Amino acid sequence: MIMDDQLNEEVTIGSGNIFVDLGIPNPEEALIKAELASQIDDIMQAENITQKKAAEILGIDQPKISDIINGKLRHYSIDRLMRFLRRLGKDIEIHVVSKVKKRRPASIKVKGIKRRKSSVRKRQKPQAK
Repeated sequence: MIMDDQLNEEVTIGSGNIFVDLGIPNPEEALIKAELASQIDDIMQAENITQKKAAEILGIDQPKISDIINGKLRHYSIDRLMRFLRRLGKDIEIHVVSKVKKRRPASIKVKGIKRRKSSVRKRQKPQAK
């Protein structure tokens, strides 16, 4: 911890993985699942895929799509989330590289399509039936 002299408060530097910082079990797995789910959400937004349409594409029901988008990932394996990405027409590449010697332990990262510039999501207006 370090002191912020201007605010006279302690500041804790994070580890780079919020799940480690929160003491979540299997934090690397939790981070990968969150990043894969984020990619699914990004693809849906970029391609204007509704939750209903995504459910059809992925072969699951719409509430499960909502769970994925909202980070409720306990019932989803990394493998299953990767299958969903493939069903959305995306290739998945896994690169194995030597770890940086100064950094411990070895890490896992997910890279995907460019993130939206704005953190505010534009919601589609409901269509009249």
